[in-house]
Amino acid sequence: MVQQISEGVSVTVETFYQGAQSNPLRSDYLFAYRITIENLSSLTLQLLNRHWIIVDSCRLTREVKGEGVVGRQPVLEPNASYQYVSAVNLNSDIGKMYGQYTMIDLSQQKTFQVAIPEFALIAPFKFN
Repeated sequence: MVQQISEGVSVTVETFYQGAQSNPLRSDYLFAYRITIENLSSLTLQLLNRHWIIVDSCRLTREVKGEGVVGRQPVLEPNASYQYVSAVNLNSDIGKMYGQYTMIDLSQQKTFQVAIPEFALIAPFKFN
């Protein structure tokens, strides 16, 4: 599990290798990740967009940009949190992800970036 706090927002990431949905013989590895976003500020915030950088050990790098997360643009009151689960396919058994969320302070209509900490995606059999 990794965590980073930026701009008064904490982002925590947990990862899970999905062996039953992966097919190593076809270089297809599925990883799920759980993100917890906590508003540590006194402001009401909304998550507008996401921007991911996804890298695997074959040096394949992808960027994913879009509105919200898992189809939502959650509003976080002060001290509130939002959690979601998503997944990513890699062509190798080792990779990493990192990125940023674009948030808005709803009282001042000011946007800002919140860092998503870099986290490793490693199939458990690589630890043997």
